[in-house]
Amino acid sequence: MSRPTLSLLYKRTLVMGLVAAAALAAPAAHAQQLVRISAASIDTDALSKSLVTFKDTLEKSAPGRFDIKVYPASTLFKQGTEVPAMQRGNLEMSTMTTFEVEQQIPEFAVFSTGYLFRDYGHMKAVFASPIGAEYAKKVEDVMGIKILQPFYLGTRQVNLRKARDVKGPDDLKGVKLRVPGGPGWLALARGLGVSPTPMAMPEVYLALSTGTIDGQENPLSIMRANKLEEVTQQIVLTSHLVQPVFLAMALPIWNKLSADDQAKAMSAAKVAAEANDKARIAEEKASSTNCRPRA
Repeated sequence: MSRPTLSLLYKRTLVMGLVAAAALAAPAAHAQQLVRISAASIDTDALSKSLVTFKDTLEKSAPGRFDIKVYPASTLFKQGTEVPAMQRGNLEMSTMTTFEVEQQIPEFAVFSTGYLFRDYGHMKAVFASPIGAEYAKKVEDVMGIKILQPFYLGTRQVNLRKARDVKGPDDLKGVKLRVPGGPGWLALARGLGVSPTPMAMPEVYLALSTGTIDGQENPLSIMRANKLEEVTQQIVLTSHLVQPVFLAMALPIWNKLSADDQAKAMSAAKVAAEANDKARIAEEKASSTNCRPRA
């Protein structure tokens, strides 16, 4: 066998060098980003369904770049522990409330005040304004959490295990009312005249059925999704809180995304929020028609 000439060796070396250079110059493939979303809402609730919409929309618009898993009904993290989990790097996304924000940014407690927003349109307008932009920026800077989009959780009403004549806060004195945990929730509940009992949402049905609590408060659609009419007798239409929640991502995860993927995530969040809000409003309208004054 003849030995390769110096010319042939040179050509082979040149070709190998060009291949290597091309490989280095080629854009790097996007690594697939795992995104776990934790929520307290059950899988049949509008919020959980909209999180699946977010997953489907983003995975379709950025194929192969995201692996999104939705965990409803506090199956991954207990309600109230999601925000610290995101801040510790143990969770990628959750549905964060204003009450969780105010615990770390006290001046934002005003956004959890009862009767602050007149209705859904008022709430949406505020968070779409410079006020909402300032809110999101402060949350990002102080908490290390990126707000993608506000969602409408609903307008909260009081729901009682046993019917009573309620015309004002004095008529709810002594009622053990379940509320989510946190000082803001406790303050809101005391303003309603009740004795607040912090409890995670998955525990509420059993607590009502056994009499551990006397009632709970939630939007009508959430009461219906959780079948609370089976263990309660009365709804008092207090409309004490028009409530937003925020689809939020841990900032280190957000910062890892390319500008294109960030834009696609924002777009998917907007699509999901529109689906959630439309469904929530329709469910509340349907539920309210079933609320009749007691004879």
